[in-house]
Amino acid sequence: MSLRYFNQTGWTAIFNGTDTEIGRMVRVEGWDQATGTALVVDPKRGALRAVTDYEDFSHLERADQVVAAVPGGGWRVHWKDEGPGGTPLTEQVLAWLITSQGRATAITVDAQGHVEDADGADAFIAPGEDPVH
Repeated sequence: MSLRYFNQTGWTAIFNGTDTEIGRMVRVEGWDQATGTALVVDPKRGALRAVTDYEDFSHLERADQVVAAVPGGGWRVHWKDEGPGGTPLTEQVLAWLITSQGRATAITVDAQGHVEDADGADAFIAPGEDPVH
């Protein structure tokens, strides 16, 4: 997962790519107050830039707006075949991200410190329950 699907504005700009730039998704940082156009960070200029200034701008897509984060509370997630060599894997839920639409997304952290969402998990294990076999 990439946490770029979660942002403050609730929108992501989609760019098709050009001969020199690959297609990409960029989070919308805000809106031009005069025109209402979505603004994204232009890392080369070091400034906000209107999406319509890019020749390969395609469209905007909704992103989840996180309005709260709560501790994992002892929940775990289980995948049947995501461990080493396709073995089972169970990880602790670090936190639950709560979106403006009321959706709760479990966020895990693995032994290497990589943060992922658990949307593709095969099972959720409540605190005190035995792991899935």
